[in-house]
Amino acid sequence: MSSDSHNRPTPTTDGPPPIQIKRRTLLIGLGALGAMGVIGYWATAAKPNNNGSTFATALRIPPLLESEMLDGERVFRLSAQAGETELVPGVWFATMGFNGTHLGPTLRAVRGEKVRVHVTNNLPVATTAHWHGMLLPASQDGTAHQAIAPGATWKPSWQIDQPAATLWYHPHPHGQTELQVGSGMAGVFLIDEQTPSGLPSDYGVDDIPLIIQDVTVQSGGQRPGTPTTAPIGRIGNTVIVNGTHEPHFAATTRQLRLRVLNASAARCYNLELSTGEQFHLVGTDGGLLPAPSPMGSLLLSPAERAEIVVTVPQDADLVLRSVPHDLGMSKGDDMTSGAEDTFGILRITGAGAATAGGLPTALPSARHPGRASGIERHFILGDTTINGKSMDMDRIDTVVAAGSTEMWMLENTSKRAHNFHVHGTQFVVAAENGGTPEPRNRGWKDTIFIAPGGTAELMVPFGGYADPTTPYMYHCHMLWHEDQGMMAQYVLTDGEPSSEPVMHPNAMHH
Repeated sequence: MSSDSHNRPTPTTDGPPPIQIKRRTLLIGLGALGAMGVIGYWATAAKPNNNGSTFATALRIPPLLESEMLDGERVFRLSAQAGETELVPGVWFATMGFNGTHLGPTLRAVRGEKVRVHVTNNLPVATTAHWHGMLLPASQDGTAHQAIAPGATWKPSWQIDQPAATLWYHPHPHGQTELQVGSGMAGVFLIDEQTPSGLPSDYGVDDIPLIIQDVTVQSGGQRPGTPTTAPIGRIGNTVIVNGTHEPHFAATTRQLRLRVLNASAARCYNLELSTGEQFHLVGTDGGLLPAPSPMGSLLLSPAERAEIVVTVPQDADLVLRSVPHDLGMSKGDDMTSGAEDTFGILRITGAGAATAGGLPTALPSARHPGRASGIERHFILGDTTINGKSMDMDRIDTVVAAGSTEMWMLENTSKRAHNFHVHGTQFVVAAENGGTPEPRNRGWKDTIFIAPGGTAELMVPFGGYADPTTPYMYHCHMLWHEDQGMMAQYVLTDGEPSSEPVMHPNAMHH
């Protein structure tokens, strides 16, 4: 890179450099706000709850966040907060959220709109707001390089320039992401197109976000539990959806569009219907598929999203549940990582579901890029490293030409299951384990699961937001792995790409 790339650009955030906070320090800070003494979202070895037969609490629907138009921009306002939340009846947890003590409201914008989000940090520690899956400049991406100090407000802005999709937002502070996301800091960000897709689209009625997380309750169900770490991270023994324990949704339509987000720190979910009926996958991380894809089960690793359409007969009483799956590790490691668990996620009944509606046979899917020619990069996933290196905030690992498309070859050489997320783009899986990608991975993606010994070939089209001093990230989204250093950085430049890491002491420490 030229010498100009080492000049520190004008800061675009309101906060100072990232503050490194140890877990004990955060707990003390939360205690100052009246939080309980232990954040109980991590795992004990106990099995999750039942199959769903007693699920009777109405599913909470995250509210749509109101916005206002100012100077041609759609402006949203978020506040990071901490407090106590009763996530399980009688069990209060120390939690964190946006515009409340747990989770966050749903943001919604239309392709082509300019948006701005005012994010105020009312936590006692630094945080960030990362727009996961969004195509935007690196300076607005919300990584640890855009930390928001306690009391500060960050005001990122960008133009929505990607297809309709179910994205999400969450904090991304270096070394503290698992703690903050696991405490409840997550929300959905929906992008709409001007042209309707023909899918159910009445938010909260037949178009339902499902934010799935796991928490830990002590045996007996009286208090939050004590953390236990599996090879992939912390695994809770109780699943909540939209902050609801054992949720129930009474459908009033025959077709139900579920926008499923795995917002857990580590647990994977293998979704199926208790009736054995198929559902239809209509969208993945980055948008809609060309046509609905029928399937009987669907594996989602942390941060992955899926839009599925479930047919609900009028007299239905069924459960969306998670069933055992193979993470590719040893039997013992799979077991402690929750892969042999069966548990209910959401009970769905067909109360008055009289409205018939067919599923469109074709969907407005974005065209896949042609297979890249030229740059091919290889990434080796270790236990907590990428290409043998741990994350360094001052090291740029990969230099990419803005507007180019590259082939990224991933190989998991460790004995741990991983997944792989790339900021600032959506990619297409060209091959998985040397063959045709699994049906769940045939749409636009930003996160992909890779079992031990597994491989993936990704076609990655990069945006045009050249900025040689502000990095995007790529990392494992099993958040304990990420926090342990399984993350690296890339920048987009107007010049030539590079395969050699660059020591970059001025990489945006706002």
